[in-house]
Amino acid sequence: MLTKNSIVIYKNLPALVKDVDGDKFVVVWCASRATPSGKKAVYAEQKVREKDVVPLVVKNSDSSAGSANSFIDKMMDFADSALSADSDTQSQILETHELLLSDDSTASSPIEFSELVDLMKGALESVEAWGIFSALKASYQFKLVEPVSDGKIMFVPRSDGEIESMKKKDFEKEHAEEIRAEFVERLKKREILPEDSVYMTEIETVALGKSDKSKLMKEIGVAETPENAHKILLETKIWEITRNPYPLRWGLSAKSATEPLPPPPDEERVKIPGVAYAIDNAWSNDPDDAIGFDGEYLWVHIADPAAAVTPDSKIDKIARDRGATLYIPEGTSMMLAPNCLENYALGLTEESKALSFKIKLDGECNVESCEVLRTIVNVKRHSYESADLEKDSPELKPLYDIAARNFERRMKRGAVNIDIPEVHITVDPETKKVEIEPTPHPKSADVVREAMLLAGEGAALFAFRNGIPFPFISQEIPEIPDDIPEGLAGEFRTRRCMRRRSVGVTPSPHGGLGLSMYSQVTSPLRRYGDLISHQQLRSFLKKEKLIDKDEMLLRMSAGEAAAQASKKAERNSRMHWTLVYLLQNPGMEFDAVCVDKSRDVPQFFIPQIGLEIQLKHECELNESVKVKVSKIDLPTLSSVFQTV
Repeated sequence: MLTKNSIVIYKNLPALVKDVDGDKFVVVWCASRATPSGKKAVYAEQKVREKDVVPLVVKNSDSSAGSANSFIDKMMDFADSALSADSDTQSQILETHELLLSDDSTASSPIEFSELVDLMKGALESVEAWGIFSALKASYQFKLVEPVSDGKIMFVPRSDGEIESMKKKDFEKEHAEEIRAEFVERLKKREILPEDSVYMTEIETVALGKSDKSKLMKEIGVAETPENAHKILLETKIWEITRNPYPLRWGLSAKSATEPLPPPPDEERVKIPGVAYAIDNAWSNDPDDAIGFDGEYLWVHIADPAAAVTPDSKIDKIARDRGATLYIPEGTSMMLAPNCLENYALGLTEESKALSFKIKLDGECNVESCEVLRTIVNVKRHSYESADLEKDSPELKPLYDIAARNFERRMKRGAVNIDIPEVHITVDPETKKVEIEPTPHPKSADVVREAMLLAGEGAALFAFRNGIPFPFISQEIPEIPDDIPEGLAGEFRTRRCMRRRSVGVTPSPHGGLGLSMYSQVTSPLRRYGDLISHQQLRSFLKKEKLIDKDEMLLRMSAGEAAAQASKKAERNSRMHWTLVYLLQNPGMEFDAVCVDKSRDVPQFFIPQIGLEIQLKHECELNESVKVKVSKIDLPTLSSVFQTV
């Protein structure tokens, strides 16, 4: 219990209990000290409760001889001297700290202030209490335990490691400008030290597209661009060549969505007899479509996540922000949470729930009618290779025939088929070694493609005939000249003639596909536009309110913008890893095919790695030449090749 003349801490200043008034105390403290220039000290009194102060010395007889003001002055004067680096108090703190650390049993144990003072100097003179407390609190050697509980002031000895770390931070703070200036000089020479990495964060934010400003880049005379920032990070070895900045630079997450999809609701579904076939790559683990033919109708069954993802729900908004699943060589970032595969992928369980398109075709493979149904389907999985082995079987041959007839129909209507070799790029997650392999083109892949196009055409026709506001995809008919060369050069020349696709709510022809109207509906697990289409079709089937045209346009635009960002990130990422592959395989030689001579520098294509290059070399179109890379600029995604 505090008594008159007790020394306490009030508002982080020493105070003296002048009087006791029941359960309250009148304390005196120095609010402002006297200065050499003549400014007088200001003392204040305040009636406080015991919980408002921290007891420092409960029994104090030293202050009874003089005034409270005088005693407080003496306490503060002693504190000034105790805080001096060469004071006896500082020496006592060092010695006591060394003593405590030498005893393993007390090295990190809290110790009460009064016990600490006993170790430091034995008997305490009350006038010294505030000074010793202040010196301990300000020291590197001891840490004040806060908040103070039960009126006990406790300190914990710091370890030598903690002390060194604190001293280093204080030194860096005190000499911040000098240290930074030295770092800038090192950075100009690209000879930074390991500890300099803390300064490089602002350059990383520019490299990742999170900021277009960097004071540091200005200081070293480098333009503030993502490419320049990337170059600095490589030159200083903050980044390895395997660091891919493009998903983040385009505002995309490299991780899959995490909001889990609930299982499909219980609702009326049609059980489809027979078997449908999910044909995909052998390594695929997310089959989202299956096809079948019952002798009269082509059936295209599509994964049905819209059964659980309602318009403007949390999951819907997440998918809209992502736009599409991101496919980059080092992995996949799914638009919907990976748990969606458990309930919505086709063929992973004995029966699969789907949104199905029942398509009636005429003799020339025109879509006569399309019906949309919520279904339960038996699905058998096939790899492309295994499907091709059974292409003449009674089950699969009709699908191959339909695909061939539909391809012929589309080509007669002006469709453009561009065949440029593609490659598959993979990155080992541990070693970061890049592998590039040619992508095979099995016949079964054409079967799946034609079935998906028929589903898109049928869905567009269904939406148009029923007045459903719908995402229609169109493309102007390309103007292809008569003098298209043969071979790869012709494929590249044709590609240059293609127009950009458009997405809107009014059906228009898709010239590139040779279709009078078209929509994408076959990948709702992977494309937001397809998910919107499914939501709208399901609402129509259930006679629920449809999304109107204006709202549909807004959602389509948001999803399309995000999807385009994904495509750009994928394209940049593929180029990044292709160049890393070349860096990992120096001196490698390739066959490059001349595909364009209309520009100042001829254009070549290297099928082995799917890379288009410029090369100052005279040759004929489609002629091959041996080349190897002579220069690579990873930050600008550029390379220079030379003939061998």
